[in-house]
Amino acid sequence: MLQKFVYWTGAMDFLVGAATWYGALSNPQPGQLVALMTLGMFLMMAAACLMWASKDMANRSPVIFWQGLVRLTAVCTVIYAVPNGLASQAEYALVVFDGTVGLTYVIGMMKLTGCSIPQLLMCQSSPTG
Repeated sequence: MLQKFVYWTGAMDFLVGAATWYGALSNPQPGQLVALMTLGMFLMMAAACLMWASKDMANRSPVIFWQGLVRLTAVCTVIYAVPNGLASQAEYALVVFDGTVGLTYVIGMMKLTGCSIPQLLMCQSSPTG
């Protein structure tokens, strides 16, 4: 079940990447076009990496773990940004979705591999190194 969860939540990053491209191309802004196009492709690369990692999670767990940290960073940023007027309240939806996915990735990889957070941060896929 975790394998399918990682695969399909990873696949959704293709849609987010495509939406980022659409936003960049539908209203190109100086200073934003290049960054948004690059970010969109990065999200699509993350999708491909997660789908690939889901096929051998025991050995590719750091990829999934690090993506969990990316999602948890988004959660923390929204929690800070909204009350400080740096984001709209609609972005709280990210807290629910990305928070759930991020925690599932981090905790799931810790349970699957038996590795601690520092070990996964160091890209280990087993407690013995």
